[in-house]
Amino acid sequence: MKIRKDAVSGQFYPANPDEIKQMFQHYNDIIEKSITDTTILSIKPRAIIVPHAGYIYSAFTANIAFRLLQNSQAKRVIVIGPSHRVYLEGTSIALYDRYETPFGDLTIDQHFCKQLIEKFELHFQENAHAEHSTEVQMPFVKNYLPKSSVVELVYGKEDPLHLAKIIEYILSNKENVVVISTDLSHYYDIDKAKTLDTICLDAVVKQNSQELHQGCEACGKIGVEAMLLVAKKLNLHTKLLDYRTSADVSGDTNQVVGYMSAAFVE
Repeated sequence: MKIRKDAVSGQFYPANPDEIKQMFQHYNDIIEKSITDTTILSIKPRAIIVPHAGYIYSAFTANIAFRLLQNSQAKRVIVIGPSHRVYLEGTSIALYDRYETPFGDLTIDQHFCKQLIEKFELHFQENAHAEHSTEVQMPFVKNYLPKSSVVELVYGKEDPLHLAKIIEYILSNKENVVVISTDLSHYYDIDKAKTLDTICLDAVVKQNSQELHQGCEACGKIGVEAMLLVAKKLNLHTKLLDYRTSADVSGDTNQVVGYMSAAFVE
């Protein structure tokens, strides 16, 4: 049995499942105490956008989206993220049997992987899959959708139009949901970061993929653009869930990273 071993456990997120559980519970307590429109908690997303930084910085933002994704009761979760470490042509699909998380392994749906390979000529570049942009999402999946299987897609030099076709095919099956992984601007001062991030947020809310090219510096911009193209075509509605920066935790306003989460619903 081939297992996709965790690569950033103990770095980007705690290796101890109890610590992760405590974080998620703390974030959910904050949501329940502060939320004014409780109808948001009944949203059933077909797809979400979430960040992928260390949990101390971005897990609150991601947690809101995954808590809603739980409502979908999806059979299969397809996690899509950019390659940070390895140069990659196109998109690589993880051909392992299982995916390791602190909460226990997730099953990788090999049958669905093969469908995607045959239909879209995807390949498996193994060294591209020690990737944090996708891995940090898996403990959320295991916690909120423990019975689901997963598929991991890591892209490099990819055409958003091609990735959009893949996402559209994935969402044609109502048992599937999509997780798009991205952070926003990196290492600007707080004012510059918020200016750049506002472009990204506005593009997502308006589903305006062209606006992403007017200053949005999201590292997963290709995935976001592909998702916006699909959302517009499938008439999905966007709900912006959270936006914050690393400065909210670190207090450092000179070198900021931005984080957002959003849901796409029918």
